[in-house]
Amino acid sequence: MLNVSGLNQYYGQSHTLWDIDLEITPGECTCLMGRNGVGKTTLLNCIMGELAIESGEIIYQENALHKMRMEQRARSGIGYVPQGRQIFPLLTVEENLKIGLSARADKLRHVPDFIYELFPVLKEMRQRRGGDLSGGQQQQLAIGRALVLDPKMLILDEPTEGIQPNIVAEIGDVIRKLNREIGLTVLLVEQKLPFVRKVADRFYILDRGRRVANGKIDELNEELVKEYLTV
Repeated sequence: MLNVSGLNQYYGQSHTLWDIDLEITPGECTCLMGRNGVGKTTLLNCIMGELAIESGEIIYQENALHKMRMEQRARSGIGYVPQGRQIFPLLTVEENLKIGLSARADKLRHVPDFIYELFPVLKEMRQRRGGDLSGGQQQQLAIGRALVLDPKMLILDEPTEGIQPNIVAEIGDVIRKLNREIGLTVLLVEQKLPFVRKVADRFYILDRGRRVANGKIDELNEELVKEYLTV
């Protein structure tokens, strides 16, 4: 579904991503892992068009994603939940969700019922401002907003960061349901190993801007954890 090949990216004179190859299989959940500062968020920003790439290709469903504008990438069927959530604090929950409708191909003008079924708290609080929600509720809102556009692929950057454990568990259950029952392809950046082992089918590990390991989730052994993931 998504293939990244030979991707290089620079910040000024600093070479941040080195010849990255990545393949995301349809219907699977893939986790991008690594210590802080190794290039995980940078890679997601390249995929979504927030950062330009120096060389390489990003192919999504046989289309050259790296040649598209940011808004075209969303309309191509990719839902993105950035690190920090980036909801609109002065808009209501419902208004935040409706923002995603503009990228839908079917021109739907109301929030689909299944969003509120996945996250009942959003239905209860749909007239409250986004900035009044807790961190965990804001994360659910950010995921719901990405799902409103009816994506074929969902990308999440550290969805459990700073979230209370009960909401982390709920988000894990939602990801599993979307991925394994509905068949939504998922790519996420995550560092919590129990969460990764619960939701992911495959993993990639970055270190100093390079891909250093990948495989099925049951191949994520203690040697890799100690060498590349343990702080």
